[in-house]
Amino acid sequence: MRLEIRKEELEALRKEYPRGCRVELVRMDDPYREMPPGLKGVVTGVDDSGSIHVDWENGSTLAVVFGEDHVMKAEEGAAWNGRKLRGR
Repeated sequence: MRLEIRKEELEALRKEYPRGCRVELVRMDDPYREMPPGLKGVVTGVDDSGSIHVDWENGSTLAVVFGEDHVMKAEEGAAWNGRKLRGR
C-alpha cells in the first residue's frame, strides 16, 4: 500500500535525510533482492513521492518506499517508518 505524502511531511523527510546521510535498514520487502536488516548505505536524495534513495553497501540502489519500508539514520538512531519520524 502506497501512501500519499503531504508537503510538510516531504519537507521534513528531506531535512531529516539529506544527501550524504548514513542510514541503516530496519525492514524492506523486495521479492527480487535480498535486503537484510542492518544493511547500511548513503542517502542520494528524497524524491517527490517521499521515497529515500540510497546507495547500499551491497551495491543495490533500491529506494526506501514511503509508507512501506523502514530505515533509521545510522549515526543518530532516528527511525523513519511511513508517516512517523521518531526517536529510537
